[in-house]
Amino acid sequence: MSATHGLTESPAEHADPARWGTFVAAESSLARSVEERFGAFTHHVLATLRKDGSPRTTGLEVRFLRGELWLGMMPDSLKALDLRRDPRFALQANPGPGTAMGGGDVRISGRAVEVDDGAAKAAYVKEVEPPEPFHLFRTELTEVVRTYVEDDTYLVVEIWKPGEPVRTLRRT
Repeated sequence: MSATHGLTESPAEHADPARWGTFVAAESSLARSVEERFGAFTHHVLATLRKDGSPRTTGLEVRFLRGELWLGMMPDSLKALDLRRDPRFALQANPGPGTAMGGGDVRISGRAVEVDDGAAKAAYVKEVEPPEPFHLFRTELTEVVRTYVEDDTYLVVEIWKPGEPVRTLRRT
């Protein structure tokens, strides 16, 4: 293990990313909470990396279908071009109005893989009916984080990374 900025890296930091279905199989309860949180609102926030390396945030709709987390985008949108150049992304669930944030705050990080397979795109079109043409990306997860308040006392942070069980931190 190597140390970075005084922190020791875990073996999972170098684990292969996981597809959504792998996460669901490994941590079904957390996965259900994450899907419910994303399902509460239509629009969420996607962070990508611009050509110069600076972050870009944009609105996005997501879909959980057939064991995958899908990102669909307009043709040649800047976020699609960003992901083609550098597939790393972070996705933040819409917190909704006010401060209640039912279900907590949810973030997903990973890599987006563009789907060129005609059958996979056709199946997506059949279920979602997006405007065409469009870019379709399948996600590979490197981290899922859920943060929420428990009993009006604790800030609870649940962190999952491929190859590791969920780690839960409680702070007062």
